[in-house]
Amino acid sequence: MRFTVDRLDHIVLNCRDVEKTASWYQRVLGMDREEFGEDRRTALKFGGQKLNLRPADADTARWATSAQVAPGSADVCFITAVAPPDVIDHLRACGVAVELGPVSRAGALGLMTSVYCRDPDGNLVEIACYMTD
Repeated sequence: MRFTVDRLDHIVLNCRDVEKTASWYQRVLGMDREEFGEDRRTALKFGGQKLNLRPADADTARWATSAQVAPGSADVCFITAVAPPDVIDHLRACGVAVELGPVSRAGALGLMTSVYCRDPDGNLVEIACYMTD
């Protein structure tokens, strides 16, 4: 039976310090934090998706994991309705360095304008908005 994928549900980020990473995504990107499961794992929710945060030193025998469990190895892109200059102002106000941008990029739905920064683990975080005419 052939099937197609509908949408992305969640991404797991391996991190050195779950508390530090969760606080960064809450403060900088406005995500909502929740705990789930018997072992009280941490997730960050936004829209209809979430980031699950896993300590890099977690017992990987309990869950399916990627072949390399390494903090700082992800490149993620988040879409916002906020203009890039406002994103840059917000990042700077949060003490987050802008690594690149604003720059034009090709996204899943067409051209977008992106601003790049890094989270506490060194993951590349792209914050983009779709261009409108």
